[in-house]
Amino acid sequence: MKFLKIIFFSITFAFLVNTANAEVDKEVQYILNSFSFLVHGFLVMLMAAGFCMLETGLVRAKNAVVQCAKNIGLYSIAGLMFAFVGYNLMYLDVTNWIGSISIWSPSDKLDPLEGGYSSGSDWFFQMVFCATAASIVSGAVAERVKLSSFLVFVLILTAFIYPIQGSWSWGGGFLSEAGFLDFAGSSIVHGVGGWAALTGAIILGARKGKYTVEGDVKPMPGSNLPLATLGTFLLWFGWFGFNGGSQLAMGSAVDVAAISNIYINTNLAAAGGVVVSIIVTMLYYKKTDLTMALNGALGGLVAITAEPLAPSPMLAIFIGAVGGFIVVFTIPLLDKFKIDDVVGAIPVHLFAGIWGTIAVIFSNDEATFGSQLYGIVAIGLFTIITSGVVWYILKLAMGIRVTEEQELEGVDVSEVGMEAYPDFRK
Repeated sequence: MKFLKIIFFSITFAFLVNTANAEVDKEVQYILNSFSFLVHGFLVMLMAAGFCMLETGLVRAKNAVVQCAKNIGLYSIAGLMFAFVGYNLMYLDVTNWIGSISIWSPSDKLDPLEGGYSSGSDWFFQMVFCATAASIVSGAVAERVKLSSFLVFVLILTAFIYPIQGSWSWGGGFLSEAGFLDFAGSSIVHGVGGWAALTGAIILGARKGKYTVEGDVKPMPGSNLPLATLGTFLLWFGWFGFNGGSQLAMGSAVDVAAISNIYINTNLAAAGGVVVSIIVTMLYYKKTDLTMALNGALGGLVAITAEPLAPSPMLAIFIGAVGGFIVVFTIPLLDKFKIDDVVGAIPVHLFAGIWGTIAVIFSNDEATFGSQLYGIVAIGLFTIITSGVVWYILKLAMGIRVTEEQELEGVDVSEVGMEAYPDFRK
């Protein structure tokens, strides 16, 4: 009997090994790859809810409804613009600098029997990335920007600014030729959102009363930290789709193993960012700062996004931990320059994104410091110039900031005519 058991397990093991090594049917590859784009895209779409809850919790109660309106508006505008012009501008017939200006339509050039994936699944996955870039801007300019002006800016950002710079690398343009590597978008997505947010925050100016003439900073705490915490967990969860789906395939055992490693490194980096943020705030402030811990998680996630596959687990923790430290260090640094970022979006997405893009050289032999820095500078300059021009045109044409009286009363009343918590209004 023992001999028969040995034979049975040997045959079973051999079968599993041969099955794992066997080439997957092309039609199955097509199904699995398309399925990966769609499911991971659904997860990234959930990040829209995460951004909405995080921002709504970190603004004051009198400005909460507008944050909700901004987030559902920007997600919808991003979807429309990426269909009208964005996707083809980023991926179709890309020269060194730009793709095709045309309306996207589903077109499966590859026969399913030849492998590949559904063009519609790819469009959806890439679209939610575009919406993520716009979400980053929302929190930084909160509590004083006009809703209409912000949504017009999002239209330009998602239709032109994000897709054009994205074509330089992911579309096969000049940054790709130069060897710039950004697996899931520490610079291509988060850096663009961060640069646009920084430009907008500077042009818009700080909230009234945030900085005194003596140079002191007046705390303006958020209205709902449990809601902000929920938003962070939603973002953390959605990030598995953000990074895991960027493997761009699930049609082989190698791809599935890679996605598993990406999930692990993504989770470890976020955890590293949280723990370092808690330790640093306890040492510096003698208390744990929840908002720093939340942004520490996001800083770790942004940092690992540029290369979530190649690092070892220990290196992933280190990359995320440094991302968290950068966030804790740069949030008060912005205040010294009187740059008012309501939710900490600029330290999280821009500064941690720069670090993550450079950190690719630690685990990917194809990356060089020069090529990574080249990409960061090119994307940064383009986004600063284009978004700066758009913000200034909007400022001249329709105004970008509510009046001082409206800001004091709260933009919910002036912009949307309703309140988030009417039963608690004093």
